[in-house]
Amino acid sequence: MKIDILTLFPDMFTPLNESIIGRAKTAGKVEINVYDIRDYTLDKHRKCDDYPFGGGAGMVMTPQPVASAIEAVDGEHKARRIFMSPKGRTFNQGMINELLSYEHIVLLCGHYEGIDQRVLDLYIDDEISIGDYVLTGGELPAMVITDSVCRYIDGVLSDGSLNQETFTDNLLEYSQYTRPQDFKGLKVPEVLVSGNHGEVDKWRKRESLNITEKKRPDLINKEK
Repeated sequence: MKIDILTLFPDMFTPLNESIIGRAKTAGKVEINVYDIRDYTLDKHRKCDDYPFGGGAGMVMTPQPVASAIEAVDGEHKARRIFMSPKGRTFNQGMINELLSYEHIVLLCGHYEGIDQRVLDLYIDDEISIGDYVLTGGELPAMVITDSVCRYIDGVLSDGSLNQETFTDNLLEYSQYTRPQDFKGLKVPEVLVSGNHGEVDKWRKRESLNITEKKRPDLINKEK
């Protein structure tokens, strides 16, 4: 899978070179490219924003550099082009398989007061939000989506790591424990050290249901 990210602040994506995603990139499981939109502006001062027509606070990203950047990375429009926007549909676990169906994704990060609407009308296929709140730009949402999607690419995580995790079957994941068995008076549930895998599976299912009922009852209602 190939993910191209267009941004005014490419240094913000350094974390994608670390940990699991960084290793997946090195191993060739996924190709992630970060492009500086300023490299495509025709302005000699590398300016990519201007005052909004009609007045108002803040600046708006101008159409030319954004359009040129998109054309440079996806000239034949074979990729799924997505704008990170609080006005988009809310990202959730169910959308990951949808995004995985595309071999090439372009994630456009806005900044300031947004991007000239004509670029979105001409070049963008979809708008995605990561929640009902506003951030300073689309960089963090782009990293969230990249991380979420890359986890499900074959070979990125070890076999079994994606089984029974949070949101599987609309349930939250069961509690996890490791050594020591007694930490400040709190002990690991006996069933987890019993060696009885059948009972462990039953405990984990009950634990997932109990946690979901307590913390996210809306997920259970959704299942019903």
